[in-house]
Amino acid sequence: MRDDIRILRKKNPLVHAITNNITVNDVANAILAIGGSPVMADYVEEVEEFVSLADCLLINVGTLSDQIISAMLKAGKKANELGTPVVLDPVGAGAGPKRNGTVMKLLENIHFSVVKGNLSEMAFLSGRDVVTRGVDSSLSLGEDEALEIARICSEKFDTVAVVTGKVDTVFYKNKVARIYSGSPMMSRITGTGCMSLGVIAAFAGALDDPFIAAASAIGSMGASGSFAEEKARDLGTGSFRTYLIDSLSMMSDERLEKEGKIKYED
Repeated sequence: MRDDIRILRKKNPLVHAITNNITVNDVANAILAIGGSPVMADYVEEVEEFVSLADCLLINVGTLSDQIISAMLKAGKKANELGTPVVLDPVGAGAGPKRNGTVMKLLENIHFSVVKGNLSEMAFLSGRDVVTRGVDSSLSLGEDEALEIARICSEKFDTVAVVTGKVDTVFYKNKVARIYSGSPMMSRITGTGCMSLGVIAAFAGALDDPFIAAASAIGSMGASGSFAEEKARDLGTGSFRTYLIDSLSMMSDERLEKEGKIKYED
């Protein structure tokens, strides 16, 4: 049994998050629950100072402005200079030219340890001609196609690629992990994708291997989604959100191994 969560909580990594302002509170709480420490700073004049202190930088493009884009670029370049891992959620990639251009500019100027997106977002990054429907995926592909999209993105950007869906896929340098846990209710509340990147960032700030960090994070989110669905089945989505955070805070290596349903493949 791996001890990734024990390591994470012992280190208590500082995650500098430049994230979607709609879900910033959820992201901060998810990072805290899994065992990290968040700082939500996006003022362009101070991002380099916070990156210098951080164990991981999180960039989520859900809500953009000229200032935010400048802050992301400045923080990402500083993190690369320092050797600090950077993780990306290309929210809405494929939805329109300005957003698409911003995502590609980030990928051209910053090296990301992990890039996580839904099928449509990652298909766009892989070079497919797709149109993303808001922040939701407009595609429904089989596991083999999702794996191919993850492989292309991973090799194209030299990153751990995470493609989320009914089955989540993680790929890096011919290593594959599929995660079979989770709940359909996760798509019925705002922010579970953003929270997932927060959990990935916490693991990436604590572990040396970004592939294992991504797989363990997605497994932790999936296990928590399954737990929350069982608890909130007769209560509704508000209770589901609460139980999701509760479950992350109670996650252990034993629970992750049993309930995360992570299948590693060669």
